[in-house]
Amino acid sequence: MSDDRANAFLRLIRLSGRGRLKVYLGYSAGVGKTYQMLQEGHRLKSDGIDVVIGLLETHGRADIVNLAQGLETVPRKCQDYHGIALEEMDVEAVIARRPQVALVDELAHTNAPGSRNAKRYEDVQEILAAGIHVISTLNVQHLESLYNVVETSIGVKVRERLPDSVLAEADQIVDVDLATEDLRRRLQEGKVYPAERIDTALANFFKPANLEKLRELTLRELAAQIDLRRREAEEDQGAASDQVMVCLSSHGPNSNRLLRYGSRLAGKLNRNWYAVYVQTPAEEATVIDAGVQRNLSETLTLAKQLGAMVFTYKGQDIADTILRFAKEYRVGHIVVGNSRSRPLWKRIGRNKTVIETLVRNARGVSVIVLDTCEEPLPDRRMPPRSPEAAESARPREAKTTEVMDHLLLSRWITGQRIRIWDEPVPKSVVLRALASAVGQKSGITDEEILLEDILKREAQGSTFFNEGVAFPHVRVKDLGAPIIALGLTKKGISDVATLKPVEVVFLILSPARSPDAQVKLLALVSRAAQNRIFLQKLLAARTPEEAMGAIKERESRGES
Repeated sequence: MSDDRANAFLRLIRLSGRGRLKVYLGYSAGVGKTYQMLQEGHRLKSDGIDVVIGLLETHGRADIVNLAQGLETVPRKCQDYHGIALEEMDVEAVIARRPQVALVDELAHTNAPGSRNAKRYEDVQEILAAGIHVISTLNVQHLESLYNVVETSIGVKVRERLPDSVLAEADQIVDVDLATEDLRRRLQEGKVYPAERIDTALANFFKPANLEKLRELTLRELAAQIDLRRREAEEDQGAASDQVMVCLSSHGPNSNRLLRYGSRLAGKLNRNWYAVYVQTPAEEATVIDAGVQRNLSETLTLAKQLGAMVFTYKGQDIADTILRFAKEYRVGHIVVGNSRSRPLWKRIGRNKTVIETLVRNARGVSVIVLDTCEEPLPDRRMPPRSPEAAESARPREAKTTEVMDHLLLSRWITGQRIRIWDEPVPKSVVLRALASAVGQKSGITDEEILLEDILKREAQGSTFFNEGVAFPHVRVKDLGAPIIALGLTKKGISDVATLKPVEVVFLILSPARSPDAQVKLLALVSRAAQNRIFLQKLLAARTPEEAMGAIKERESRGES
């Protein structure tokens, strides 16, 4: 490991007011991720940094055991599961110890049932929230969006996965690379697995072709992350008009694959993305069976975990609804699944498919059709047109008059615009209260008309769906500047049936003359809502002032 890498993270540690995350990324077990993590731990310790091992997986490797010597280890927490003693990281003990840096191996690990958190990355998020820096390790195949790619390329179903956003939010990512021939040699020498597992590993997962594919995926992922950070630094604050949209159906096969593709595409383009479900009369909750409803709910939950903003619409004309959404939300790429072929007589006149209608009527938008009935295609499949081609084909918009120069929640929300309910509350009451809150000192003279516009917008497409957070929004004529109001419902919205109660409601008003402002604010609150620790602090607030304190604390730590 170069001195520059260690020194860069050392500077982050000394300058930061919040926990920073560094990830050693590799393409397989045995490339040296854990070894380099421990090396950096020793380097930081020699520079006077208080370092502990929060969790280390040695897998019986002598070199790892030896290298860990000299670094303090926080004892693991042991718990009983059906008579079996299981050990996991003791998150409370790590936080109580309060080191400057904690080394936590295998970020994608699934914790034992009954643990404080279901996944180790959630443990790490709590440690970071406590102001402790973390250095961790990860293999590329554990990224959620790569599940189908890895299954197709390698023939392996990866059970332990984490959201791509966890890696995207890391402050530093280091690629730990090793030639595939050298890795197989390490395996043969017994430096990766015990002797009884070597032959099986060489004949299956560690085949040269598999390793080369995984190595390529890792290098591409690292390049994408570097490009993402570069573009974030260079781009202006206006929202680009080529967001990504994934279209879902309650009966659509392989919807998860559509979502993973959409997530990868949005990551490559550094754009917001949306998962949109249009519910036709034939898909009403009273019509479809419980199994289909459960599958739809799980699909929408995965969309949220992958970083999408989820919208549900009701309508008979699916294609028209999709195109109207694309126009309003500046969508440049529509991802749909082609579920099955149909005879010619069903593809003419009014029997044209949604896809055919989209392709015919889309203007300046790339329609990406994935064959979700067949085996998943490798990630090498690219959209029909490049982002540059899509942009050049799209009519140019006039520059927005609203400059979004400070993307901080505290700029658009105040304590006077926060409402808190300790008991279950109907959706209409929440929206009325928030509409009243934003009406104060905002120049909006008729709160009833505002509420009517909000309800009308919600009737077209609701955001009150799964994962505990809703984003009702509307564009307001003659509004001078964007406004955000916040509702915290400690026991959920009483008349909205979701698997997870809706407890946080961001009401967003944006000037009608500035369509980009709405897209940008939606991205802002969506990003905030993906921070589990931040939401916990919001819901723990007893007063609007405490809620504003949680918002400002997040921003002061540079998490915006």
